[in-house]
Amino acid sequence: MKVPEELLYSKEHEWIRVEGKSVFIGITDFAQDHLGDIVYVEMPTIGKSFHAGDVLCVVESVKAVADVYAPVSGSILEVNGNLDTEPERLNQDPYGNFVAKMSLDDVSELAALLSPDAYRTLCQNQEKES
Repeated sequence: MKVPEELLYSKEHEWIRVEGKSVFIGITDFAQDHLGDIVYVEMPTIGKSFHAGDVLCVVESVKAVADVYAPVSGSILEVNGNLDTEPERLNQDPYGNFVAKMSLDDVSELAALLSPDAYRTLCQNQEKES
């Protein structure tokens, strides 16, 4: 399981890359592995605002349908249009394919996210439980 050191993570298995006053959001390697082959991504609407914890979009796989949550509050600035026709990119390279880019409305919300080490521990504990 890959957990890049330069990212932050949510307990719901989203990754966050901070770039100035915006963030890129995607699903983690752990998430894509547990979902299986991803066949569809329902993208959020550009300009729509979200609060931390809101459902950002939906990912469908051959195994399940999963919500992707906004790890921080902000508005959608950009979506990854490649996922409309090639949702399997999330399986092939989950960290190289973001789902959405959002404005970062409240920098203090980043403190609630997990470090790479804390995220690895979360995943290990969830693996033991299953």
